[in-house]
Amino acid sequence: MTKNLALATCLVVAACAGPNDEPKARDPVALVALGATERGAIATTLTLYGVAEHGARGRYVLSAPVEASLSRIAAPVGAAVQRGQVIAELTPSPTSQLALAKATAEQRAADEAYARARRLRSDGLIGDAEVETTRAAAAGADATVVSLTRTMAAASLTLRATAPGYVDSLGAGPGVLVPAGTPVATITTHDDLRARFGIDPANARKLDTGARLKISTAYGGTVLTVPILSIDPVVDPQTRLAAVYAALPEGSGIGAGETLTADVAITAASDVVTIPYAALLDDAGQPYVFVVQEGVAHRRDVETGAASTTRIALTKGLEAGAAVVIEGGTALDDGMQVRTR
Repeated sequence: MTKNLALATCLVVAACAGPNDEPKARDPVALVALGATERGAIATTLTLYGVAEHGARGRYVLSAPVEASLSRIAAPVGAAVQRGQVIAELTPSPTSQLALAKATAEQRAADEAYARARRLRSDGLIGDAEVETTRAAAAGADATVVSLTRTMAAASLTLRATAPGYVDSLGAGPGVLVPAGTPVATITTHDDLRARFGIDPANARKLDTGARLKISTAYGGTVLTVPILSIDPVVDPQTRLAAVYAALPEGSGIGAGETLTADVAITAASDVVTIPYAALLDDAGQPYVFVVQEGVAHRRDVETGAASTTRIALTKGLEAGAAVVIEGGTALDDGMQVRTR
């Protein structure tokens, strides 16, 4: 009887259980990849815009030695010239010729005064001081005549290139009277070509000479990497920019006046907590990341700072050394279990 009662009880329990009851389901587990928070610097790439130009040693000027007329231009603007090649020829002006005639007359008078002083000294009528005065005056007059004569010689009035290059500009045309010292021709050489880039003064203070510039032409035809030669912090009143200079090597294929761009890395933040850029998620404008601890993902809201192409600085929310999700984060919920790839 007791045995039959026990059997009936088991059958009732089995009947009440039902065919659809299953064991309790496990919590979902997401597959993710992890990265690390680190303390360090963030370097960003800044693009600069500029132009190729000649430095101080990249051009020279041929000037009129005396007031003269420009009688002939032997090399027009744009002409390639070699060292010693004639660029222009000058003819002394009437004023210059008069100056030489006047200097010659003064030389003659000074020489005669010196000769007379020596005779008077031999007769005991004047002292050595008076003789020395006339001697110095005669020597000065002689030097003036020699200088003017050499300056007005045909060789001096023929202006020649002192180094190879090309004629960049002419200061006057044939027949024009040019005063002494007036530039007649400007010659640009193939040396001392440099790149000049405008830069925000705040960013200029973050750069050091020697930093590498990756330079390319406007059409992308030439790409080269050169160090920064100098940084001029003085702000241009027109552009409101400072300037960065770099030497362009000979044979770079870049010509003066060509527009250029350059990429340079600057330190945007130093000694900050950084995370891989791929770890950063956004919730209606609130940046956050998932931190994994003991196989569980926890959401952490953060505040961000400077960023590079691969990492971003955090100003609030995490310390260095945390493991953050860099792949699979969009499928996570706070508190979800994870396993790593």
